[in-house]
Amino acid sequence: MISLAGRDIMHAWGKFVFTGLGLGLLIGVTLSMAGIYRGMVDDAKALLDNSGADLWVVQKDTLGPYAESSSIYDDTWRSIRSMPGVARAANVTYLTMQVRQGQQDVRAMVTGIAPGEAGTPGWPPYLVAGRHLTRGHYEAVADIATGFALGDHLQIRRNHYTVVGLTRRMVSSGGDPMVFIPLKDAQEAQFLKDNDAIHQQRRRTAANPAFNRPQDPGLLDAIIASQSINPYVNAVLVQVDKDHNAELVAESIRRWKRLTVYTRSQMEAILVGKLIATSAKQIGMFLVILSTVSAAIVAFIIYTLTLGKIREIAVLKLIGTRNRTIAAMIMQQSVALGLIGFVVGKITATLVMAPIFPKYVLLEPLDSVRGFVVIVIICVLSSLIAIRAALKVDPAEAIGG
Repeated sequence: MISLAGRDIMHAWGKFVFTGLGLGLLIGVTLSMAGIYRGMVDDAKALLDNSGADLWVVQKDTLGPYAESSSIYDDTWRSIRSMPGVARAANVTYLTMQVRQGQQDVRAMVTGIAPGEAGTPGWPPYLVAGRHLTRGHYEAVADIATGFALGDHLQIRRNHYTVVGLTRRMVSSGGDPMVFIPLKDAQEAQFLKDNDAIHQQRRRTAANPAFNRPQDPGLLDAIIASQSINPYVNAVLVQVDKDHNAELVAESIRRWKRLTVYTRSQMEAILVGKLIATSAKQIGMFLVILSTVSAAIVAFIIYTLTLGKIREIAVLKLIGTRNRTIAAMIMQQSVALGLIGFVVGKITATLVMAPIFPKYVLLEPLDSVRGFVVIVIICVLSSLIAIRAALKVDPAEAIGG
């Protein structure tokens, strides 16, 4: 029995292979898109894991500190720390901005962490080089994804910081690497005013009738300085004692402190279900479009190859070959094209796209298995048009041609 798929591949191997390569690149993009979504979810989970918190205490009726802005007084942590079931509590601030190093700048999440030691909520759980922060000002620990090295000098607003430690996989929910600085510096950076703004504030304060124009310049400076102090943080990170239930502790804080408190599962739902929901929909739409385009390419190529061998199909029918056998041969050719595309796509996504993509791409084996199954199904369905055309061939064309 003649193998129509094998025969056609051997005689038109160049066209078949190059089509498979093109389809493979398209499949590689599709797998990478799925990996981008997985990477976004993993970034969100890594942010929560690395914070070392069991509870997030934020401004009442907000989704802070990651999905919305949140502002609470920086002395709130003391009263929370004294509550039953609370093992540790620490202030933290988050500010996404451009961090300058020399003539270049890097988009990063600047995180202000409270004084403490490794294991304090908000601190990076481990370092790959250097040491943790030991001074109250002008030191920084950076994720290696920033490209910074030990000893580099960074500029955050008007202040300069020295990188004393490097960590790994400390990223925001959007994939931006994190830079850790002392809490007081971070509070200042969030509301730092430039010199012109300070001058204008001095003039407005002095001209305010309620101020009564004090004659003591020192008093004026003291009032302006008090107005410039930032007594707020974005959240209080709480670690719960092992013998206490996190939900019960959270409910106690909500009741007595009149603040919003999120558990780990609730915060994960906010990050995945709300913060990256729009991106997930966009990626899902791209996956549908890419799958449709892949199906169209396979259908067009198989149909074209089938039309090019109408005479051979007619001969097969003339010698008594069953329609089921002819259909199986065409379907084998379509699946073979899909297999070539999948192999090329998998290699491209793993070795080329994932390493160079600016965001984290997580290629899970289960997604590859699902992708393989979907590709086979697409190839089988795409071959139906060519099969329909082949089954309509009149055996008399083998003689009349």
